[in-house]
Amino acid sequence: MQNKYKKLIKCVLLDAVGMLSFSIPVIGPFIDVIWAPIAASISYKMFGEKRGKYTSLITFIEEILPATDVIPSFTIFWFIFDFLKIGKEKNYQNKVTLI
Repeated sequence: MQNKYKKLIKCVLLDAVGMLSFSIPVIGPFIDVIWAPIAASISYKMFGEKRGKYTSLITFIEEILPATDVIPSFTIFWFIFDFLKIGKEKNYQNKVTLI
Protein backbone atom coordinates (compact mmCIF):
# COMPACT_ATOMS: atom_id res chain seq x y z
CA MET A 1 0.00 0.00 0.00
CA GLN A 2 1.32 3.41 -0.90
CA ASN A 3 2.47 5.69 1.89
CA LYS A 4 -0.16 8.33 1.10
CA TYR A 5 -2.97 5.80 1.52
CA LYS A 6 -1.59 4.69 4.87
CA LYS A 7 -1.79 8.33 5.87
CA LEU A 8 -5.41 8.42 4.64
CA ILE A 9 -6.28 5.50 6.92
CA LYS A 10 -4.71 7.36 9.87
CA CYS A 11 -6.70 10.49 8.96
CA VAL A 12 -9.99 8.58 8.80
CA LEU A 13 -9.27 6.97 12.18
CA LEU A 14 -8.41 10.33 13.75
CA ASP A 15 -11.62 11.83 12.37
CA ALA A 16 -13.55 8.88 13.82
CA VAL A 17 -12.02 9.53 17.25
CA GLY A 18 -13.04 13.18 16.99
CA MET A 19 -16.59 12.20 16.04
CA LEU A 20 -16.96 9.82 18.99
CA SER A 21 -17.42 12.66 21.44
CA PHE A 22 -20.34 13.94 19.36
CA SER A 23 -22.18 10.70 20.00
CA ILE A 24 -21.81 10.90 23.80
CA PRO A 25 -24.42 13.24 25.25
CA VAL A 26 -23.47 15.53 28.16
CA ILE A 27 -19.88 14.22 28.45
CA GLY A 28 -18.98 14.85 24.79
CA PRO A 29 -18.17 18.58 25.12
CA PHE A 30 -15.81 17.86 28.01
CA ILE A 31 -14.02 15.24 25.94
CA ASP A 32 -13.65 17.85 23.17
CA VAL A 33 -11.75 20.13 25.55
CA ILE A 34 -9.17 17.38 25.98
CA TRP A 35 -9.19 16.12 22.38
CA ALA A 36 -8.95 19.52 20.61
CA PRO A 37 -5.32 20.34 21.58
CA ILE A 38 -4.26 16.72 21.02
CA ALA A 39 -5.83 16.69 17.54
CA ALA A 40 -4.25 20.06 16.72
CA SER A 41 -0.82 18.77 17.71
CA ILE A 42 -1.24 15.63 15.61
CA SER A 43 -2.42 17.72 12.66
CA TYR A 44 0.65 19.96 12.93
CA LYS A 45 3.01 16.98 12.92
CA MET A 46 1.11 15.12 10.20
CA PHE A 47 0.94 17.92 7.64
CA GLY A 48 4.32 19.56 8.14
CA GLU A 49 5.62 22.72 9.67
CA LYS A 50 4.41 25.19 7.04
CA ARG A 51 0.93 23.78 6.35
CA GLY A 52 0.63 22.41 9.89
CA LYS A 53 0.36 25.93 11.29
CA TYR A 54 -2.94 26.32 9.49
CA THR A 55 -4.23 22.76 9.77
CA SER A 56 -3.63 22.66 13.51
CA LEU A 57 -5.50 25.92 14.07
CA ILE A 58 -8.45 24.80 11.94
CA THR A 59 -8.48 21.37 13.58
CA PHE A 60 -8.44 22.91 17.05
CA ILE A 61 -11.34 25.24 16.25
CA GLU A 62 -13.31 22.44 14.59
CA GLU A 63 -12.88 20.12 17.56
CA ILE A 64 -13.55 22.69 20.28
CA LEU A 65 -16.72 24.17 18.75
CA PRO A 66 -19.94 22.32 19.50
CA ALA A 67 -21.66 20.36 16.70
CA THR A 68 -18.68 20.56 14.33
CA ASP A 69 -17.24 17.17 15.27
CA VAL A 70 -18.87 15.62 12.22
CA ILE A 71 -16.51 17.53 9.90
CA PRO A 72 -13.71 15.15 8.85
CA SER A 73 -10.93 17.75 8.96
CA PHE A 74 -7.99 15.31 8.85
CA THR A 75 -9.44 13.57 5.78
CA ILE A 76 -10.18 16.89 4.09
CA PHE A 77 -6.59 18.05 4.66
CA TRP A 78 -5.27 14.73 3.31
CA PHE A 79 -7.42 15.14 0.20
CA ILE A 80 -6.22 18.71 -0.38
CA PHE A 81 -2.52 18.27 0.38
CA ASP A 82 -1.71 14.64 -0.36
CA PHE A 83 -4.21 13.60 -3.03
CA LEU A 84 -4.65 16.84 -4.99
CA LYS A 85 -1.15 18.07 -4.06
CA ILE A 86 -2.41 21.62 -3.56
CA GLY A 87 0.13 23.77 -1.76
CA LYS A 88 2.96 21.31 -2.27
CA GLU A 89 6.33 22.88 -1.63
CA LYS A 90 8.57 22.87 -4.65
CA ASN A 91 12.17 21.85 -4.33
CA TYR A 92 14.41 24.36 -6.01
CA GLN A 93 18.11 23.78 -6.28
CA ASN A 94 20.34 26.75 -5.81
CA LYS A 95 22.10 27.36 -9.11
CA VAL A 96 25.32 29.25 -9.13
CA THR A 97 26.23 30.90 -12.37
CA LEU A 98 29.71 32.06 -13.03
CA ILE A 99 30.19 35.05 -15.26
